[in-house]
Amino acid sequence: MGRADWGYNGGRGKCSYKRTTLIICSINIAVALYVLHSLYISLYDYPYNDSQKAAKYTPDQQKKMEESIRIRKASEPTKLIEVVKQMKETFLMEEKKDDLPLHLKRRITDEILQTLRGLDANASATKQREAVEHWRMEKLKEATRLIEGKKLNSTILLEEAGLLSRALKSNWAELSEEIGLWIPVEIVNKEHDDKPEGEEDFATDILPGRQLPPECHTELHTDYDGAAVRWGLTHHKESAYDCCQACLDHAKNAKPNENKCNIWVYCPLEEGCYSPDIYEHKSGECWLKHAEKPKVNFKNKYSDSFRNSHSNVPVIVPWVSGIVSV
Repeated sequence: MGRADWGYNGGRGKCSYKRTTLIICSINIAVALYVLHSLYISLYDYPYNDSQKAAKYTPDQQKKMEESIRIRKASEPTKLIEVVKQMKETFLMEEKKDDLPLHLKRRITDEILQTLRGLDANASATKQREAVEHWRMEKLKEATRLIEGKKLNSTILLEEAGLLSRALKSNWAELSEEIGLWIPVEIVNKEHDDKPEGEEDFATDILPGRQLPPECHTELHTDYDGAAVRWGLTHHKESAYDCCQACLDHAKNAKPNENKCNIWVYCPLEEGCYSPDIYEHKSGECWLKHAEKPKVNFKNKYSDSFRNSHSNVPVIVPWVSGIVSV
């Protein structure tokens, strides 16, 4: 091992490397412990000091805080809170008192079922409601008489009469729901007649085919009289438009001494049209007629006297007609 020798003031001193290393390590350990001690103190001492400082109030501040707490407590609606609590307790007690015992609910259910079984099998919902309502009113009268002290031969006990009376009178809807009583509402459909006054009592038909032009002068539910220039039993058209056009064409192509068509009569119904003759008039018949002064055979509805004197006469005239200018 090497040695180092130092001399000072005429003296001699000896220090090895090992001793020097040990001294330096000791100094480093002391410094590290000091640093750790400082960190430990800073972590726990500063928050404590801050909390101590934050918790300190002046006497004036403490007085104001106490006054604020006193005012807040004084402003609380203690009486109202107490009244509400009492009302809740009262309501709970009344609910318990008004609640029917289970055996009484079962008895009511059995009596209602027996009442409904006494009706016809095809009884309407209205009849069922009336039967149940009649039972309720009779049972309510019976309970009321018992409360009034009248002696009756009843299955209702006196202590149950008050509960039953309140349940059947004011709590009937709730009681019906509890026992599962539900009768559907019967809906009665009534036809609303919104027909204007003076309007004929039949619907305006929608004619199939092309829309008829104004020169056809179409009249629904109308049958005109006239001399036939084209026999309708053998002259069928697809639509009233075609029938009117046939009349116009006939008038245009007629010979000088030949009667020109100025009346067309068409049957638009699939089941055929009624006419007081011996023939069966089928759908699509197109009668072409001529008359100097066209005259209506039937219009809108057949009269009651005509229907009474003829058989199988419909109410409404089925034919469609028109007068054209020639």
